[in-house]
Amino acid sequence: MFSAPKTAMGVAAIAMSFCAALAHADETRPGQPVWTPDGLVFPDGVAIPRSLTDVERDYLRENPLEALRGATPPPATTVRSVAEYEPMDAIIFSWSTVGSWNSIIAQMAGHITTTGNADVIVYARSTANANSALSAIAAQGADMSRVDVRVRFLDTIWLRDYGPRYVYQGDVRAVIDHTYNRPRPNDNALNTHHAALQGHAFYEMPLIHGGGNYHLNALNSGHATNLVVNENPGMTQSQVYDIWNEYQNIDTTFYTPFPTSVDSTQHIDMWMQIIGDNKIVISEWPAQQGSTQSNISNAAAAALAANGWTVYRTPAVRLTSSPAAHYTYTNVVVVNDLVLIPTYTHSFITGNNYNETALSVWQQAMPGKTIVQINCQSLVTAAGVMHCIVMHMPAHLGGDNPTAHVVTPNDAATFDPGDNVQITWLTDDREGVSNVDLLLSTDGGANFSTIAAAIPDTGSYNWTVPSVFTTQGVIRVVARNANNLTGHDDSDQFFTIGGPCPGDANGDGVVDFADLSTVLGNFGQSGAGVPGDVNGDGEVDFADLSEVLSNFGTEC
Repeated sequence: MFSAPKTAMGVAAIAMSFCAALAHADETRPGQPVWTPDGLVFPDGVAIPRSLTDVERDYLRENPLEALRGATPPPATTVRSVAEYEPMDAIIFSWSTVGSWNSIIAQMAGHITTTGNADVIVYARSTANANSALSAIAAQGADMSRVDVRVRFLDTIWLRDYGPRYVYQGDVRAVIDHTYNRPRPNDNALNTHHAALQGHAFYEMPLIHGGGNYHLNALNSGHATNLVVNENPGMTQSQVYDIWNEYQNIDTTFYTPFPTSVDSTQHIDMWMQIIGDNKIVISEWPAQQGSTQSNISNAAAAALAANGWTVYRTPAVRLTSSPAAHYTYTNVVVVNDLVLIPTYTHSFITGNNYNETALSVWQQAMPGKTIVQINCQSLVTAAGVMHCIVMHMPAHLGGDNPTAHVVTPNDAATFDPGDNVQITWLTDDREGVSNVDLLLSTDGGANFSTIAAAIPDTGSYNWTVPSVFTTQGVIRVVARNANNLTGHDDSDQFFTIGGPCPGDANGDGVVDFADLSTVLGNFGQSGAGVPGDVNGDGEVDFADLSEVLSNFGTEC
């Protein structure tokens, strides 16, 4: 993991830095990465907090973050962002090398794979780390058939801030990525790997961001603090708004962030959680009324209530007495019919019955859900709780069948015979798509002929437009999985092929006896481009004969 130092002094300096990081790392005190000639290294056993460490701040002074400007274009078709309270297939984790944190992850996985009726995907930094994860999760009574542990080196556990944000593009899941607002390169590189592994489309926003600073509902209403504007020098709030709208189809409301003395991350998930289309839980501060954080929370609650939201309030407090932390009950994980909420053991919390109050509020806010409390005292002191260490992967909309989505052509275009047109598409399936069929309809989707059958699912095909006339062209993509189950999608708008006029079987510009002869001479034949197939449905039949006769004598 370390490059060869150029001098003995360099060896000593790196060794001392590494040893110092390990010496000061324990399971209750957030640690520090090691700055090497090759960049930052995040050693095993070091409890890296969600917030920036001192070493990372120093590193960023010399190596500022830069968003990948225009790394990918935004989705070419309409997307819908997925809310956390919608049906979920899986919850994604990064397995820690800190024992007490892993205990929390293992407990969560046990509940998620049973009561939560979802899979867990766990990224572990080594084979030994993966085996440790499997053992610990099994010990918590998890349904191990729903546990997928993958070896992938990550820097930290704070997956909410760098992990995959999902949208639906048509009926297909797609990942929206950003540049992680921390100098943690292995974390930042996860989403391209994850999307490819899942077979999901991938889009990169030109935005520096931490994912915990965004909440949304299923109606395209998003919420973030102005931290994101501060993290993107040269951008205005309006420009940030436009990026989110362009890539995620979201209408974002911005809030004043808490002071860093209260919450070092300034992320919105530390004081708000959306639990329905118009339902939300927001922190209140009974012991710190009139504080900046209380005023921000109260103003947000009042504004949302005035806009028709049902608002629930849970206690929160910023404590400076050991163990010091921002104690919150909005940083929770909702997965299907399960809600995981934190408890804490700080004497102020237990002495004021905050754990019990929070449980009561969540039971009232989400009746019919199973509310499970997990002790997160060892995690909250690192500036995050359970929501901070997961990402949600939404349900596949096809069930056991694959889904497909036509990207192009998908509008009212006009083509000429012989044109080369790129047919592009996306697919999705829990087990993976084996191949696809591409079909053409010239009668608005009533009948289809085959363009290509059982071709690899590459997402693109160069189609030579046939010599047929239609104003009702439709492309269909059929996705097929290993069980031979299929799903399909059709292009949204009719396109036009300006080929021969209707009934002109030989393409000489007039419908006459020569065309009638072509149809009759090939009557009963089938196949792509067969002479006499004037309607392009792949068959020479009475429909073609009727088209010739009804247009007989027409010149074009």
